[in-house]
Amino acid sequence: MQAKELTRVSPLYAIGMQTGRPSKYPRTPFGEHVHAAREALGLSQAHVAEQLGITQTAYAVWERHPVALRPDQIEKLAAILNVSVEHLFRHEEASQRGKGPVGKARRLFESVSQLPRARQQRILATVEDMLATAQRVAVSS
Repeated sequence: MQAKELTRVSPLYAIGMQTGRPSKYPRTPFGEHVHAAREALGLSQAHVAEQLGITQTAYAVWERHPVALRPDQIEKLAAILNVSVEHLFRHEEASQRGKGPVGKARRLFESVSQLPRARQQRILATVEDMLATAQRVAVSS
């Protein structure tokens, strides 16, 4: 009889699981961008810190707290993470949601936009007629 290894964790089980212990402090927007870029490359904090010539603890502070970095440190960090300096400091709007219909209606109109122009116009004319009728019924009710 052959012994089986019971302590091995399936790689599929570990996908998407957070590593390390949870922090008491939320990340700053800069820290979020740095963290996301580092994770996308599959790099550890220790690896990035080593390339920067600082300790892992010092680097961890960069991801969690407001820090004042020298321009050369920012450029080196961007190069290590393979992103632009602008990417590290970009400001995103609170809402990423675009304008226009949502859900099923949006998917339908995106499908319509893939059709030839003549078919799009016929479908849109039908929708406009139906919408006008629905609005008249709503006003008269």
